[in-house]
Amino acid sequence: MLFRSSSSDFKKIIAHEANQCVSCGLCLPACPTYRLLKSEADSPRGRIALMQAVATEKIPMNTRFIEHMDRCLTCRACEAVCPNYVSYGRLIDQTRALLLEQPRSIKKPSQSKLKHLLQKTLLTRPDRLEKLHRLYYFAQTSGFWKWIHSFNRLKTNPLVKLLASLPVAQFPYTNETKALPFIAHTWKETYPVNKNKRGEVALFLGCVARLTDVATLNASIYVLNRLGYTVHVPQKQTCCGALYQHSGHIKEVSSLNKQNKTAFESHHVDAIITTASGCGTQLAEHGLFDENHSIADISQFLAASPGWEQIDIAPLSDKIIVHDPCTLRNVLQAQSYPYALMSRIPNAQVIALANNDQCCGAAGTYFLDQSDIANALLTHKLHDLVAHDAKYLVTSNIGCSMHITQGLWGENIPVEVLHPVTLLARQMGFC
Repeated sequence: MLFRSSSSDFKKIIAHEANQCVSCGLCLPACPTYRLLKSEADSPRGRIALMQAVATEKIPMNTRFIEHMDRCLTCRACEAVCPNYVSYGRLIDQTRALLLEQPRSIKKPSQSKLKHLLQKTLLTRPDRLEKLHRLYYFAQTSGFWKWIHSFNRLKTNPLVKLLASLPVAQFPYTNETKALPFIAHTWKETYPVNKNKRGEVALFLGCVARLTDVATLNASIYVLNRLGYTVHVPQKQTCCGALYQHSGHIKEVSSLNKQNKTAFESHHVDAIITTASGCGTQLAEHGLFDENHSIADISQFLAASPGWEQIDIAPLSDKIIVHDPCTLRNVLQAQSYPYALMSRIPNAQVIALANNDQCCGAAGTYFLDQSDIANALLTHKLHDLVAHDAKYLVTSNIGCSMHITQGLWGENIPVEVLHPVTLLARQMGFC
């Protein structure tokens, strides 16, 4: 088992894995916080040394230790360059779980009670998210979020800025037409293909995407249907658990895993499709599904799918800049597939965003918890993006998309951020 429930077990796991680090320092240039802060304690090597010292009780677990742990983005760029294959992602997750086991006298990781309450009451409850959908849409179209953002005291609030910057929410669509507000607002159990059927897949919706990125989910169903795949959308699926995983709430992760496994196991499909690389990483790494239920990123699945010769794709004579999310690059190692997908659009200039090996600062809810560091990293991304002078930026993770979108909106930079499959579907006639 990956997880344990007691402090002593957490410490044993941390001490064992930390021993694999030989302190070579090859991880230092890959680490966003080290590059930004120039602090050894905010590098992978430094954090591992601190973790090991706490696990072996050589140093106390105090606020300074927790601060350095909180600053980690869990981008796992260090793992991609580590010659000794240290499982840094496992180390930081176990350390944060250990922190939650400590007495109240020790400061907990930076996760507000309000945020944790929202996760428990909304993100893990699909039925409540569906009911909230229309209210969220109304708040957007009425200008409510922009009005809230106009108050001086709220202009710098990262959550308010995010809500004010996001494009207007969409609704689940039928096979015949794109959804209209208040008409088709729930997901169908199955989106069938009536002719030239090639196979069957299941779509993982996630949690945040149900509100803020329905456009990508709709586009995925549309493109999969056009290629001959019947798409199943299990109604009882829930959050992948990544937000809990990276904040140390292990029990919640286990509960979500069980719910998702129950929701998908009755469907005999070729693959379970994810549209967010963060969700795909969480589902793939934690043994949620067996060999009969493989996890595939939507771009990876579509890039390998046959049948494209029968699809008409309108040309697009614009630059398409591709952003590589950390989870897609460093963990799933599937960063080449969005480029392959975008290359199917005639005349398109597909270009990798400069410094794609560096995190944008989103990292789940990191951009809300550690906004200063997140914004500093985002500033570098925006600088690189502006230099390309492009109309579109495509990225394969919902968190990255939202973070970059609010940054562009704040600087009034006219670049549209969307998922690769959304842009492809648009060129296939889905609008």
